[in-house]
Amino acid sequence: MMNDMISDALTRIRNASMRKLEVTKLIHTNAVEAILGIFQSKGYLESFNVVEEGNKKFINVVLKYDEKGNRVINEIKRISKPGRRVYKGKDDIKRFKNGYGTIVVSTSKGVLSNDEAHKTGVGGEVLCSIW
Repeated sequence: MMNDMISDALTRIRNASMRKLEVTKLIHTNAVEAILGIFQSKGYLESFNVVEEGNKKFINVVLKYDEKGNRVINEIKRISKPGRRVYKGKDDIKRFKNGYGTIVVSTSKGVLSNDEAHKTGVGGEVLCSIW
């Protein structure tokens, strides 16, 4: 049994990207779906869709590569873990990698990117980073 579904999803995306696979399959949770929505809106993923197989849900993720076939995702990292939670206030969430990267934050307003959280003026648990 897996305890940390977000770490599992990020690891599957990282491994598929390193192997230059076109599609990878993740176990569905609402948090993972929200994170993938942010990744897609920021241009790190081509698309994703939720698929039901029997009584279980999965997410098929289509990875994105540039015109030369290089991967778009350079690094994807879990920051807050079940053993060590990391929280940041609204003033600490500004830019990541000089604006080239994105931090995903779980706030009281939902799961937001660092840009949206800073505009909204809320802080929260820092889930992961991508660039």
